[in-house]
Order: sequence, then C-alpha cells, then structure tokens
Amino acid sequence: MEETTYRLPLIGEDAPAFEAETTQRHIRFPDDFRGKWVIFFSHPADFTPVCTTEFKTFASMQDEFKALKCELLGLSIDSNYSHIAWLRTIKEKIEFRGMKGVEVRFPVIADLTMDVARKYGMIQPAASTTHAVRAVFIIDPKGKVRAILYYPLSAGRNMEEIKRLLIALQTADAHGVATPANWQPGEEVILPPPGSCGAAEERLSQAGEGVRCVDWFLCFKRL
Repeated sequence: MEETTYRLPLIGEDAPAFEAETTQRHIRFPDDFRGKWVIFFSHPADFTPVCTTEFKTFASMQDEFKALKCELLGLSIDSNYSHIAWLRTIKEKIEFRGMKGVEVRFPVIADLTMDVARKYGMIQPAASTTHAVRAVFIIDPKGKVRAILYYPLSAGRNMEEIKRLLIALQTADAHGVATPANWQPGEEVILPPPGSCGAAEERLSQAGEGVRCVDWFLCFKRL
C-alpha cells in the first residue's frame, strides 16, 4: 500500500486538521478548540521514564494553562487502553519532585495508524521508525501554528519555558510588541522598529515618556 507523505506545517500556516479518539472524547481538530490556544505535544511511548515526568509536570500545571485560555493535547502511537493504564499509574503510583496524586485531565490522542503524527512531522525515521519525537506545537485561537519546538527522545521538555513562550505570544498579539531574550512576564517589551527616518527621529524624541531607547531601532517599554 502506498504511504501518504505530508509536509511539516510551518509557523503561520493552518494547523493540519484531523479527527481522533482520545482518553477524554472523540475530537475534531482544530474545530473543537476554536477560540482557545492549544499546546499540542507528542511523546515517544506510554510507560517510558522521561514521558512520565513530563506528563506529571504538565498535569500539575493544567489549571495554569487553563487560566491562560490554553488547552493541552497529547499524542503517542499507542492505544487508548495503554494511555488509560499509564495515566492511572501516573496518578496512583508516581511521585516526582513532590508531585503525587495528580490526575491527567487533558486528552491524549490514540494514534496507532500514525496518521496524525505524520501530518505534524512527529515521526522522524532517523530517530525512530515507530515512535513520535518530542514535538510541541503552539496553536492560536484561529487554528494557526505559532511556534514549533522539537526535542530528541532523550531530553525532557521544560514546561515553564513552554508556558513562558505562550505568554510571550499572547503579549505580542495583545500589544503589538516583541519580547527580548530571556524575557519574563512583567518585564519590558520591545517596540516595533521604525520604518522611516522620520519615524526613527520621532521614536527617539519619545524616550523618557514611558519609553527607554538604547538606539533608534531598539526601544523598550513597560506594559
């Protein structure tokens, strides 16, 4: 049988659509999530050590992401039965960094056919022929891909960084600004660079009125 090939979705493009069974319900993506941000992430397999620590951490932060109007959505190439058994184990038996008894309430996709994983470029044959790599897609309320992160099978993700990136994207959208290196919520943001000589002069003249300019093209402000 001929295998369908897909191109990796890029930043700014529509997130590939699909339907799937999950540990919570049957979903139609992205239609069922319109109006919300989504962190869609894959993991290599159930009952693997690194994934277990990641799911424990994500589960402990579910309410933090909900407060940011963001839903979590996981995927691995395992069955729903395997997912359910693993998520029960995470809640009942696993303690990690003081976290215990935490229930994974977000849906986890059963992708035995690997169709969804292939649509999102989560299968990378040089890493593994049957396991999805640790991919993260941040998708906005309009169903657009806004950020893509890829990790090797051996390295666990930093969920606080994923949350920080989500807030940075939301801040940029809300205020028409950018965020500097190592930015944390509450710190200064960057104003868009001026597009003409006149605008550059005007920008410099605004310095001191809530705007801090290092040079004509690099000005900061607090929101």
